[in-house]
Amino acid sequence: MANIANFDYLGLDKYIQEELVADFYGKRLEKLDGVRLNTLLKRKNPYLYRAKNLQTGEHFVRQILDAFLSSSEETQFGDLMEKLSIHICGEVFGGRKSAASSIDLEFTRDEKYYIVSVKSSPNWGNSSQISKMKANFTTAKRILGTNSSIRNVIAVNGCCFGKDDVPDKGDYLKLCGQRYWTFISGDEDLYLKIIKPLGDQAKEKDAGFQTLYVKRLNEMTADFLSRFCPDGLIDWEILVKYNSEANIKRF
Repeated sequence: MANIANFDYLGLDKYIQEELVADFYGKRLEKLDGVRLNTLLKRKNPYLYRAKNLQTGEHFVRQILDAFLSSSEETQFGDLMEKLSIHICGEVFGGRKSAASSIDLEFTRDEKYYIVSVKSSPNWGNSSQISKMKANFTTAKRILGTNSSIRNVIAVNGCCFGKDDVPDKGDYLKLCGQRYWTFISGDEDLYLKIIKPLGDQAKEKDAGFQTLYVKRLNEMTADFLSRFCPDGLIDWEILVKYNSEANIKRF
């Protein structure tokens, strides 16, 4: 077992700032740069936004743009948290990215072999998704069991934030928030230590993102107003037709 006292926290701060934060904002800018109004209009539910009583084109466009960015950012940041987990665990316990299906991390600690599926929040999936994770754990355990050098394989669902005060789920452990970061590092305060470097360069990098965001918002709003607000008000019938109208002759 590695000694956490020798862990390079300055190196970790640098890794978070130069690798994770830079990667996150790079992907955010790429998503924002590539998005187009037509794509958003075809993916979003016009009935929902009508029920929310949206009145202005700018408000409508902002809502669908923010919803698009929020969903993609959750996925992007989840991937980065997985990457951070592997980096930290690799430094302390020799953890590595697993080759097994849907297993993100594997390592040895205290003479036990752990396989970990990393998720963002405790409420990450429905019952079928959880069943799939459990099946993947079972398969990975069976494969690892053929290796005579590996004993006592323990499956873990690691969640990067939140709480679950009943971690023992029977056939796997669910470790969330502080429990999770302590588990992969041996440091009970790591969950607090990683928050500062995540924000150190955020203001600087967010400035460029906000500039492009305003540009895209204004462009899309102008496009939306010209196409769906013929008399200055949102024409919901025109919008719904664009989103859902079918060529009935094809049926």
